[in-house]
Formats: sequence, structure tokens, C-alpha cells
Amino acid sequence: MNRTDQRDDRANAEDTRFGVGVEGDGEGDGRAGRPADTFRQLFGGAPDGVWAAPGRVNLIGEHTDYNDGFALPIALPQTTLLAARARTDGLLRLHSAQGDHRITELTVAGLAPGAVTGWAAYPAGVVWALTEAGHPVGGADLHFDSAVPVGAGLSSSAALECAVAVAYDALYGLELTGPELARTAQRAENAFVGVPCGIMDQMASVCCTAGAALHLDARTPEHHGQVPFDLRGQGLRLLVIDTRVSHDLGDGAYAALRAGCERAAALLGLPALRDLPAEGLPGALRALPGELVPLVRHVVTENARVTEAVSRLREGDAAALGPILAEGHASLRDDYRVSCPETDLAAAAAQDAGALGARMTGGGFGGSVIALVRAGAEDAVGGAVTAAFEAAGYRAPRILSAVPAAGARRLWPSPAPPSPESPS
Repeated sequence: MNRTDQRDDRANAEDTRFGVGVEGDGEGDGRAGRPADTFRQLFGGAPDGVWAAPGRVNLIGEHTDYNDGFALPIALPQTTLLAARARTDGLLRLHSAQGDHRITELTVAGLAPGAVTGWAAYPAGVVWALTEAGHPVGGADLHFDSAVPVGAGLSSSAALECAVAVAYDALYGLELTGPELARTAQRAENAFVGVPCGIMDQMASVCCTAGAALHLDARTPEHHGQVPFDLRGQGLRLLVIDTRVSHDLGDGAYAALRAGCERAAALLGLPALRDLPAEGLPGALRALPGELVPLVRHVVTENARVTEAVSRLREGDAAALGPILAEGHASLRDDYRVSCPETDLAAAAAQDAGALGARMTGGGFGGSVIALVRAGAEDAVGGAVTAAFEAAGYRAPRILSAVPAAGARRLWPSPAPPSPESPS
């Protein structure tokens, strides 16, 4: 389990980008301008367009998606921006403002799992997945500029993938649906990068809408729903506490958890753990080897927590999420065992300071904690967590306030408005 602190120039630069607050959104603040200008300097000429794909916070429903279960993520205002231009010669040229300042040059025909390493594997994997699916795509010049912190459990990798997916969809006129784009991005991460993730991160990045949480059924993501998530209207705020402990889902621990869940489902004669109802849990646990019991208990109870959270939000009672978050963290800590001292401390310190509930979000082994707080308590809770980290000798956390934002989209040129209906 890799929990290395990122003490490089990129992490230092991010310190000035994140604080209690949110990044601006929409075209009016000129967000498309910087990547478009850099693109011109790198590649000569203007890009065909600029697209944005967000990171995500999962409210509840962790490690359930690869068990065909349920999740409830929101998209963040923090996005990966992509300036892109199609090419006709089969070259794929990649550059990141957060990278080593070099242009990575590949050929679409030469893309294969294992052929590309590092951050470039994520966008290259999407192009590979599209070609493998038979879509008539070619090369492109791609410049990325991301405000999604790396290693924080906020799906920076999915934001990279989904930015490419939506850009290629437009550049090559594919007209794929949101779930189809998400599946393409997931295949890139599974088969090209080698991380056996579920589909939740990619669905959140593509299909979330502003002001709502995505009610995801991972078995049939095409049937996802949007649940109103109006925190401000109910006097609440959602803090994201980046512990600055990096996590690496490709190091084997994540794959071992998934394999354990699949083994448990097979022993129970089920297609997936999603098919085990809560009332059948006690009997199922008695029938399983001891090492599989906590995994199954987490998945089944976590699916139930998603269902309860959706009900509370539809009733307009977002404050009721507090205990649900706390229960979810306890399950991730004690049953799934994917938390770490820093995430445990952040969750505990936030709740001791008055948060209604807090839990680790993301795959685990580091990353971020979310805390639901009353409006006006942000500084007190954030200060308490920061003080607790200082007392423990940990690096100061980064804290931002999250609002449910829009999914992946084109920023420039502005999408044409729908044509008015013809008079009947």
C-alpha cells in the first residue's frame, strides 16, 4: 500500500490553489483561455475546442461499484481542462501543465496495454479503448491543465480519461451516450492502465449534473438518476479534507479486495455481492471463510446506506446524511480496512469539532475525508482538523468546500443552443 507524501513542485504549487472555497465554473471566467493559449504555443494554431471533466466526491457507496452495487457521488467544480485538435496522420501528442513540460508523442496504431506508462497512460488508454471498440478515431494534439489534486482520492485519473472521451466524441463525431463514454474510460483504466476499478468514478465525471448527486446503479449505469442535493438551501456545507497522503490503486491492494469480493459472491452462488439482500447477510456470513466476512458485511451494509441516503435527500433532509457518513467510515475502517491514521484522525477531529458526520471518500489508503457541517462552522471544523494534524506531526491538510457541479462538457467553442421546435 503506497502512502507516500508528494513533496514535489506540483504539490507545492497546489497549495496556492486549494483552500476553503471553490474554483469558478462556467465560460464567463475565461477558464478555457489559458489552456487554449498554451496549446497555441505548444502545437501552433488554435485547438478545435476546450473541454472540462471534473473530479468527484462520493457521498456514500464505497467499493460497491465493482460489486454491481450502488453509489451516490457528486462532481466537483475542480476540473481537468483539455485543449484538443484532431490530427490526420495517426500521431497522438500529449502535454500536461502539471507534468515534466515535455510532449509525449505516440502513434494510435502503436497503442497497447503496457506500452505507455505514467500519467500519459490514462489519456492514451481512452484512445486505445475507442479503437478497440471499432470507433473510427485517429490522432490528436492534447494539452491538459488540471485543478484536481493528484492522489487525493478525488478521481484525478477519471477526470483525465473522461476529458479525452468527451473531446474525442466531439472531434470524431461519435455521438456516444454518457454511460458509453464512461464505460470507455473505465475500460482504459482496467485494461490499459491495469487498475481494476468499477465504473463509479467515470460515471460521476461524465454524468453528474449541477445541484444534484448521481444515484448510480453500477449494474445498469444507463438507468442512473439525479437526486437533488441542495446543501446551501438547508444551511449546510460539505468540506473536503485532503490529508495529502497519496494513494495508489494500482499497487495490488485494490485488486486483492475486488478478488475477495468476487470469491465471496462465487461461494454464495451469486452473480455479485449486490444480489445479497440485507436480511440474508447473517446467514451468508456464517457460510463464508472468516477473511471474507468483513468484506461482504461492508458491501451489503454500504449498499443499504446508499439507499437510505437517497431517501433522506429526496425528503429534503440532507442533515440526516451525517450519521450515514459516520457509519460508512466505521465500516471502511473496521471491515474493509482501507483507511489510514490520517483519514481516521481527520474524520474524528471533524466530528469532535461539530461536524454532523465525516468519512473517508475514494478508494482508500490515504486520500480525502468529507465532512458535513452547518453553515458558519467551516472554519472551526477545518481549524480543528488542521490543529489535530499538527499535533500528530502530519503535514497540514488542504481543505476545500464542495458543491455539486456539472459533469464533463465542452467549454469552448460554446455548444450551440438547441434549435427551437418548429410550430405545429
